[in-house]
Amino acid sequence: MARLQEKYRTQVAPSLGKALGKTNAHAIPRITKVVVNMGVGSTTQDRKRLEEAANNLATITGQRPLITKAKKAISSFRLRQGMEIGCKVTLRGLRMYEFLDRLISLALPRVRDFRGLNPKAFDGHGNYSLGLTEQLVFPEVDADKVTFTQGMHITLVTTAESDAEARLLLKEMGMPFATE
Repeated sequence: MARLQEKYRTQVAPSLGKALGKTNAHAIPRITKVVVNMGVGSTTQDRKRLEEAANNLATITGQRPLITKAKKAISSFRLRQGMEIGCKVTLRGLRMYEFLDRLISLALPRVRDFRGLNPKAFDGHGNYSLGLTEQLVFPEVDADKVTFTQGMHITLVTTAESDAEARLLLKEMGMPFATE
């Protein structure tokens, strides 16, 4: 069992139940999945960038990424429908908790000039999104082998009914939100 999963079961879930006044264990908010997305816009000129981004994403998450394709053709971006333009990974279960643990304890403290995560980046339904500007904040990525830096979007999908419940859940899990 992952360290963060154990923390959720023993500490976070009981304290959330008391704070929200919920006695049913299934009504307590939890994280269901984490989606990590790398949009590589420059793949129209250089195919190697997409391959390197997919390899880095596989190294970071421990799961082979899905190559995403363009839904529409946009001529100003030299983009045709069906072109490969990015990669994404959906993490659930044990891998999700291990990734979150590495994100919270290792990657976010390594971000340059980090002052905390934006506490307002919720979507209104209890899901939280954040962006990283480079993949080198994860210790699994070898900086000597990286030829270009690539950012990523990370979305945490929760069962919370509101943003306030999700914010409380993520704060209890250890997400370092910026103080207002």
